[in-house]
Amino acid sequence: MCTSIAMKTNDFYFGRTMDLDFELHTSVVITPRNYPIAFRRSSVLRRHNALIGMATITDGYPLYAEAANEKGLCMAALNFPDNAYYPTEEDPRKTNISPFELILWVLGQCGTVEEVRRLMDTTHLVHIPFSSRLPLTPLHWHIADQTCSAALEVTKDGLKLLDNPVGVLTNNPTFQFQLTNLSQYMNLVSGYPKNCFSGLEGIAPFGQGLGSFGLPGDYSPTSRFVKASYLRLNSVCEKNDPSSIAQLFHLLDSVSIVKGTVLSQQDACDMTTYACCINATRGVYYYKTYANNQLTAISIRHEDLDQKNLRIFPMVVSQQIAWAN
Repeated sequence: MCTSIAMKTNDFYFGRTMDLDFELHTSVVITPRNYPIAFRRSSVLRRHNALIGMATITDGYPLYAEAANEKGLCMAALNFPDNAYYPTEEDPRKTNISPFELILWVLGQCGTVEEVRRLMDTTHLVHIPFSSRLPLTPLHWHIADQTCSAALEVTKDGLKLLDNPVGVLTNNPTFQFQLTNLSQYMNLVSGYPKNCFSGLEGIAPFGQGLGSFGLPGDYSPTSRFVKASYLRLNSVCEKNDPSSIAQLFHLLDSVSIVKGTVLSQQDACDMTTYACCINATRGVYYYKTYANNQLTAISIRHEDLDQKNLRIFPMVVSQQIAWAN
């Protein structure tokens, strides 16, 4: 369960909800240009783009859930169970990369979606777990720059990097199904609905918002995809930075999961543990957690990006309140 959204106003913004029924123990992590990024089947990247995003540090290695690099390219990993397929066979003609390495592999080298397309032509995703105690998670990825979005999926049909015209990604089923499913909601309008009962007079809406009657409100991946796509494509805001940040968080709030409303098969509470908004143009990462609605911001440009050590910012999880008196 997760939703990611890409949005362009004057700046380019990218955000996601992290929906889980357990705690990931993440931090905001800046990976500077000279931090050596090791890969299991490829050479070490000793000089690369700097990154900022939410990650779990495991054995000194940043496992990113989502991130943006200094060039403004963004990438998020979302759950993709039953569909994701990572072959165990390596491809000697390509660079073999594990899914847990993919965000670092892509954002470390690319600055645009078009560059990602060229890189993925020579990349083979292979089933290499991080460790025996940390198996691979079935994932697909939302990749976006200021001009376009793409969805990267690896299934038994192979690797596909698909154009994403709505700038939204959720979970199952496959992305192509999610796009096709939008055709069932072509009747939705943000404006005043028209009377479609031919010859029947006196029918009028009894309140605002009836043009979008039928917009899904449940938490299933297909419903979140429809709702987030509709709101992203129809919502408006001022093009300045504060309005844009607020707008993207409003979009994410519309698909955020309230604790207790979605239970796993083991009766654990699935909920939106955090939501983030990245101003990829300015390199600022904003987030809030389930328990803390106040935004916390970290700027990649406030750091020495030529150092070799990770910069780690633990999450602020307790409620912060700005008292007025």
